[in-house]
Amino acid sequence: MDRLIWEQRPTLRDPIALLAFEGWGDAGESSSMAVRYLIDEFDGERLALIDSDDFFDFQVRRPEIELDHEGTREVLWPDCEVWAVRPFGAERDLVIITGHEPHTRWKAFSRDIVTVLDTLGVGIAVTMGAFIGQVPHTLPVPLVGSSSRPDLLERHSLFTSGYEGPTGIVGVLNAVLNEAGFETLSLWAAVPHYLSNQEYPPGGLALLDKVLEILDLAVDTSELTMASAEFRQQVDDALADSEIIDYVQELESHSLTGDDSIDPAELLVEEIERFLEDG
Repeated sequence: MDRLIWEQRPTLRDPIALLAFEGWGDAGESSSMAVRYLIDEFDGERLALIDSDDFFDFQVRRPEIELDHEGTREVLWPDCEVWAVRPFGAERDLVIITGHEPHTRWKAFSRDIVTVLDTLGVGIAVTMGAFIGQVPHTLPVPLVGSSSRPDLLERHSLFTSGYEGPTGIVGVLNAVLNEAGFETLSLWAAVPHYLSNQEYPPGGLALLDKVLEILDLAVDTSELTMASAEFRQQVDDALADSEIIDYVQELESHSLTGDDSIDPAELLVEEIERFLEDG
């Protein structure tokens, strides 16, 4: 069976692709949250699936059982989905590719992505991710970028990355898409290490706002803005321990000092996770 399963192939207006994957490289689910917001906001149309059978270890990422309104059980596989989004008033459409990061055969997976983008007439591809950083939640989310057009990074006030080391599917796709002749841009948000084990709405909002700025799109992000403000307030309310407050202030000032016998980061993780679980 063909791995690439088309459900429809509409004619799109000079589309731009946005790609984000859950799992490694998606701290706080920030990047997948950003693209899902666009799909929901504009009632995206699913165009295709990349079948998961060749790319996943189902003992690592297990399929899920869901009951429909009649009580019938359905198996939900971790397929990669391709969506078309048509922002109101925009002159260009979006192609959004999202799903869980595949476990294996990344070269074949990347070739399938290139086929999808070629078929839909995409010329520009924007990948997104999020990493765990030594940053506080009280300051604006730092964004790092890389691009086949370095002028974009300076124009949009993005830190550049000199990272070398292990990479995820986003890093592989950036290289493959570049080689295939696509104009590429990659955006990464830094998520506080003590908040990376749950959804981090500020990270999703920061990525979404920057993508919209770069693409010159007007989208109502008030729902995600409100969720981010509520999340930050929850975290602030959880900071009852003076050592935890001190730790956040140390992150703010970029001078990590203190009593080596106590790990304020560990205290912070335990306190905030307990608070959010009870909330």
